[in-house]
Amino acid sequence: MTKREYDVAVIGAGPGGYVAAIRAAQLGLKVVCIEKHKALGGTCLNVGCIPSKSLLQSTEYYSNLKQEGAVHGIGFENLTVDLSKMMQRKEGVIAGLVSGIEAAFKKNKVTRLQGTAKFISPNAVEVTLNDNKLTIEADNFILATGSEPIDLPFLPFNEKVVVSSTGALSLPKIPKKMIVIGAGVIGVELASIYRRIGADVVIVEILDKICPGMDDSVSKLLLQILKKQGIAFRLGATVKSGLISKEGVVLEVVDKEETVRLSADVVLVAIGRRAFSIELNLQAAGIEPTKKGLVAVDGRFRTSQPHIYAVGDAIDGPMLAHKASEEGIAVAEIIAGKNPHINYMAIPNVIYTYPEVAALGYTESEAKALGLELLIGNCSFKANARARAMGYTEGSVKIIGEKKSGRLLGLHIVGPHASEMIGEGVMAIEKKMTLEEIATAPHAHPTLSEAIMEAALSALGRTINF
Repeated sequence: MTKREYDVAVIGAGPGGYVAAIRAAQLGLKVVCIEKHKALGGTCLNVGCIPSKSLLQSTEYYSNLKQEGAVHGIGFENLTVDLSKMMQRKEGVIAGLVSGIEAAFKKNKVTRLQGTAKFISPNAVEVTLNDNKLTIEADNFILATGSEPIDLPFLPFNEKVVVSSTGALSLPKIPKKMIVIGAGVIGVELASIYRRIGADVVIVEILDKICPGMDDSVSKLLLQILKKQGIAFRLGATVKSGLISKEGVVLEVVDKEETVRLSADVVLVAIGRRAFSIELNLQAAGIEPTKKGLVAVDGRFRTSQPHIYAVGDAIDGPMLAHKASEEGIAVAEIIAGKNPHINYMAIPNVIYTYPEVAALGYTESEAKALGLELLIGNCSFKANARARAMGYTEGSVKIIGEKKSGRLLGLHIVGPHASEMIGEGVMAIEKKMTLEEIATAPHAHPTLSEAIMEAALSALGRTINF
């Protein structure tokens, strides 16, 4: 068995791991990145964020032409969906981005190893691929092993009729009926994909609201919009059992006090994700994971072994690709002797439905729970000239500020291109801007971002355009 030595060994090449590896190499460290899968990029790039957004874009084109084409004077005959071509396009998008990471590794002289890594001591891991084994010793380790979908004990994934998000992104045909268990971000996004191209979709959610991490007003508005798009919901409902047959899947669902049977060609289980750390043999490194498989870290991302760091889905916090990337870069800089800082208030959360949802900072209920006196403003996209011209008027902007200081506390957007608009809020949080500054900053006209300015004016009691 051969040995190799490095300054930094990164385990996992997802959005937390590969950026950590690149940044550490840029800072002059000798870096190896170990990934068990052939493709770099992790869940986000290969079976998560990127393929889902590719399919959401394709199906949005189809849905918009079907629903709105005539209004814009666009006529056509025999508008059809070719799911296989959508899937091919998705794979092309993934391949291009994977090759980009490979090129970045070469450019920055990051050594890449494929194989499964497990600790054999606090300073060494054994990397296994097929029957080949290699020992990697390093001064520092970064755990960026990501997460995996959670299944139901009575309904395990077979990725054919009972699917995780991974299987849902590669279905061979459009299901006639689809049941989605879980109304979180993954559930509503994937439900949107298949509803747009003709599937009869029902979402079953144990809570009485969808996307529970969002502001209450945002959750209610998105629910109304998705219902109008034809997605059915059973909220406050629990799935008790499931039976797979040749025809598909039959679920027994307790909906309030009534027990019903729901059948579908495909059932997507989207009840959450768990940290993936089981293969690491952390105990050999002197680290004990939590019952949820998470790795406990301090404020500098150090585990109980100060030379072993963890980021992204491996640690507590929202499972967001861009959060993992921020943490990966921060750890690389910490190892190199720098003093980075992450402002978690400035990390946005986005749902890529149509319209999109983007949120930042505190929700109204969270801010009130802190005992703060608030300034709250709203602007409907019906009052926005650009949204009117586009024909995308569903949704609104909600802005939350602290009355005493005037500073921005939260920004919540339901509307077209919300994922891009939220960047203004990110900068405002980072720069500790006030609602007054946001309200008086010039915005190009007509633009969707004017709705942020108008929401700030609303909070200050001096709206102009509505």
